[in-house]
Order: sequence, then structure tokens, then C-alpha cells
Amino acid sequence: MALQVVIAKFKRNDTNAMKKILLLGAGRSASSLIQYLLQNAPSENWHITIGDINVDHLRDRIAQLDFAEAIVFNVHDEAQRAAEVSKADLVISLLPAIFHIEVARECMKQEKHLITASYVSPEFRELHEEAKQKNLTILMESGLDPGIDHMSAMAVIRRVQGMGGKITSFKSYTGGLVAPESDNNPWNYKFSWNPRNVVLAGQGTAKYIKNGEYKYIPYHQLFKRTDELYVEGYGHFDGYANRDSLSYREHYGLMDIPTMLRGTLRRIGYCAAWDVFVQLGLTDDSYDLEGVDSMTHRSYLEAFLPPAAFAEETPQQRLCRYIGIAPEGEIISKLEWLGLFEETPLGMQAATPAQVLEKILVGKWKLETGDKDMIVMQHLFEYELDGEQHELTSSLVVLGDDEVQTAMAKTVGLPVGILAKLLLQGKIDRRGVVIPIYPDLYEPVLEELKAYGIDFVEVEKVKATH
Repeated sequence: MALQVVIAKFKRNDTNAMKKILLLGAGRSASSLIQYLLQNAPSENWHITIGDINVDHLRDRIAQLDFAEAIVFNVHDEAQRAAEVSKADLVISLLPAIFHIEVARECMKQEKHLITASYVSPEFRELHEEAKQKNLTILMESGLDPGIDHMSAMAVIRRVQGMGGKITSFKSYTGGLVAPESDNNPWNYKFSWNPRNVVLAGQGTAKYIKNGEYKYIPYHQLFKRTDELYVEGYGHFDGYANRDSLSYREHYGLMDIPTMLRGTLRRIGYCAAWDVFVQLGLTDDSYDLEGVDSMTHRSYLEAFLPPAAFAEETPQQRLCRYIGIAPEGEIISKLEWLGLFEETPLGMQAATPAQVLEKILVGKWKLETGDKDMIVMQHLFEYELDGEQHELTSSLVVLGDDEVQTAMAKTVGLPVGILAKLLLQGKIDRRGVVIPIYPDLYEPVLEELKAYGIDFVEVEKVKATH
């Protein structure tokens, strides 16, 4: 019996043995992760299996690689899910977040490690003790936001605290945007990640703390209450609050911090125009519209407008009167550019208001061939040290290479890939449900990311005292 235990331990710790990685999800956010895994597979002795509902785009890329294969994978097929997870040493899920829990439960059964880029949900928290007992790591919030935001923030927080400083304010904003050279529409925005998530963003109430007072912004006010930020070389941005900034106080060890807010970045003017959709109810995903099959863009919009005040009143005039925006302003120009007032058939059989809006936007905000996206992240710290008040701004800008190797794909996928490498090398020994807020996790990731141009620029100043 003792000999069997020794052999089992040897097998688990033998870093020279081939390790098998099962990557589930090969969509737009996975391109850089796939590239990273394939590049590292020969030297790390990995075999990579990539599974998704459609993997045709990967066939040519991996046809000549004996250490990689692509399979059509249905996460809801219990037999296939069990069979593929059983073959793996590590499972990485870049599937839509709602499917992670199915994968995680399979990993628990089969005693396999799991990495995802998504938020820790209550269902995942319930797996923490079981994972610890089974000596398993479920590493989550390991992409961009959440992910790089945690890692870069904790690096600064630990450094400041190590000097004896006390952090009094922390604000953090992230935006997936369009690069300046590809910014050619009045919204200054194009999709570089899941369009549905963009349409549904911000629903619920935003919660944060400011100067020791709890603040709440309901969804219908969210896009009216923005902060303006400046990033050197890239100009001004609007930031709106994320749903829950308060829970991160515990993660970051800042339970007594007077001000803490996490938010999303957009170009100036986007939020004011997006607020029109919120006020009209176009982002509602809770019910199906009637008569969608015969709707046009214009009739969809008119379904949410009040009756005309006079016979000749146009939909544009009705909208401006109803919402209270200027008829000749930038907001109405943005809406007109989307084609919302045109008699273009929707071409849908059934849909919620949000699904219709998503379809209209996808047609106008798509990354075209050669387009580049841009990730902007900015942390704003204030801290006290030796009786002085300091301000520290830490900014990250990452540009995509093209419409496939996007900045979004780089910043979501590369941290996941680096953490996968560390885990399979036996360099991560934290067990249970873990997020990368510990130096042994984030320091090697942040260091390796610099080689890919993912590096923060810090500016610090001492505030003048009066």
C-alpha cells in the first residue's frame, strides 16, 4: 500500500511526463491563449485538446502538429464531457460563464484542476472545500477583468503597505475599446468580446464606497453618473461604476478603506448615448417582443416611443421630446448612424428587446478586416505615508494586432496560459477555489506579460497640503 502511494505521488509530481490540457472554448477570446499553448507545448511536453461546438477555423492551424487536436465538443453531452475531462491533467474553460459550473463539477468528479477567466459565482464557492479535500486547484478570475486588474492592483497595494503606507482610496477602470487607427464611427466603439455582455452591462445596482459613505446607483441612472479619466497619449474617457465594488475590499485586504470603486471605461459621449437605450427599455432581456418577424429597425424603436404630439412629428422628434435630448446633438447623430430610424427589416423570428438591439449593433460595430482593438486599464490610488498624501496612477494600454489576435484575446488568454504553465510545472500549490491575489501567483504572471507588451506605466505625485 505504501509503495502504491509513493508511485501515485511520483506520477503526480513528475514534471517530465506528458501533461494533457483540455481547452474548452475556441471563440474570439481564445485566439491568444491557443497560440500560447501551442507555442509552449513542445518545450513543456503538453498535449493540447481544443473543444468547441465549432472548431473548423482551427483545423488547418493544427493539422501538422502531433501534440494538438481539435474536437467538436458539446458541454451538455454528459458522456462526452466525462470522457474528455477524464483524459486531461488540466481543464481550461473559456466557454460562456454559465457553462463553467458543469465543467467544474465534472472536474471535481474526475479530480482534475480547472482554470477559468470568469468571476467566482456562489455555485463555485460551494466547491471550495471539496476541491481542497481532493487537493485540486480551481483557479478563477484569471483573465483581464477579472484577472490582470487583481494582479496589478495587488502588486501596488502590497508595495505601498510594505513601505508602511495606508491606502485611503482605490478606483479601477477597464475598457475594451477600439484602437485610435480603427476608430471610424461616431460611437468610438466596436465589439472585441461577447456583444450580449455589452448590451446587458450594468444591469442591477452599482454599489461602492466614497469617503466612508456607501453609494448606490440604480441601473436607470448608471450611465448618467460617470467619472472622467485621462490616459496619457490616448486622451479622455468616461467611467461608469461596476455592479459590486464592495466585495473586493476583502480580497484586497482593504476592509477599512474609505473609497473604493471598480468601473468600466468608454470614450467620452458613449455613456450619454447608451443611456437612451436604457431609458427606452431596449436593453431589457426579460421578455419576448410580439411581432418581431415583421419588424424593421424603425418599428422596433417606435414600439417604445409615446404617440406623436402632432401629425408631422418624426420618430427622431418624438424620441428627443420623450428622453429630453437635443434634436441637433451628438446623441441623435449616433442613433441615426446605427440606422435605428430606417425601415430595414430585422430578419428575426423571436427576440427580446435586448436581442434585437444586439443584432442591430453587431451589424455596425463589428471589427472589420485589419481593425485593431484596444484595452485600457487604469488604477487610481491615494495613500498616506510619513504624514504625506500620495496619488499614484497605474495605466495599461494594449493594442490588438488585427481582428483575430485582439488586445482582448491577449489580455484574457495570456494570463490564463501562464497560470496553466505554472500549475502544470508544480509551482502553484494553493488548493480550492482561488483567485490570483497572492504574490506567488501574480508576480510571475505580471513579469512574463511584459514580454508581450502588457506592462503598466505608473505616475506618482505627492499631494500639496494646505
